[in-house]
Amino acid sequence: MKRHFFKKALGIALGLTVISLPSLVHAEYNPKTLRIGFQKSASQLTLLKAQGAVEKRLTEQGLEVKWVEFPAGPQLLEGLNVGAIDFGYVGEAPPIFAQAAGANFVYVGYEAPSPEAESILVPKDSTIKTVADLKGKKVALNKGSNVHYLLVKLLEKHGLKYADIQTVFIPPADARAAFERGSVDAWVIWDPFSAAAEKQIGARVLADGKGVVNNYAFFLAEREFATKRPDVIKLVFEELQRQGQWINKNYKEAAALIAPLQGLDPAIVEQTLRHYSNDVRPITDAVLAEQQKLGDTFFDLKLIPKAIKVREASIAPK
Repeated sequence: MKRHFFKKALGIALGLTVISLPSLVHAEYNPKTLRIGFQKSASQLTLLKAQGAVEKRLTEQGLEVKWVEFPAGPQLLEGLNVGAIDFGYVGEAPPIFAQAAGANFVYVGYEAPSPEAESILVPKDSTIKTVADLKGKKVALNKGSNVHYLLVKLLEKHGLKYADIQTVFIPPADARAAFERGSVDAWVIWDPFSAAAEKQIGARVLADGKGVVNNYAFFLAEREFATKRPDVIKLVFEELQRQGQWINKNYKEAAALIAPLQGLDPAIVEQTLRHYSNDVRPITDAVLAEQQKLGDTFFDLKLIPKAIKVREASIAPK
């Protein structure tokens, strides 16, 4: 019953049909297994999976590692909620919607700000020159994603209200198609989709998040696992931090390794890697306070059904 309620609540919050979420079976906590949820577009975790560094270290401690792929953040959050995975990586907005829907997870880490990794794109020959020109225009975006907050803040910066534009909620692949055929005037999207549109069809960046939003990414854990196995989370962080440092010194080599795993051109992956910080850190109260701003904004815009206290989604809520 709890799982059904969460799926229904999250579906309503994101404007999705409930059946769009994958069927997941509730699993009990297993101290001998680490199940990592990931999205193929997440370069760091995709590379970490391919290299097998986490498996090697945890096998020495008698733990098995299983990787579970999800199409997007909301589905990954459902996986955490029902105990199908123990650890996952998502953008800053999906946890807000999931917490408002009653998901059971905690923030355990984050990736330092990457404001240039998300942007508003317009066609290369568009007459739209500034964000203010978006008034009355059709803007495509994935509802409940990081770019939802970027759009709100960029509109505010340029003197527009959220209601001044026509939002068109469609997922990235469909949004790309709508953008190419001219069904929408602009597209708010993140890398690598943004980088791909720039390089493949000449899309123009109208504005990115620099100076406007942080664009954090978060590492989340199932609450019981985070409480009982902080040693495992620490080990994963060590590998992520090591890998992030290597990526930032070897963009081209890293892109060459990741590109075939994501099915993208190395140049697109390299641009994406340069836009992300790749800097993994343990969660802090200051970052949770920044995350609270998203929760408050989404509640004020009636995008989530109730106000939330982000700090409650941590090991020791205040």
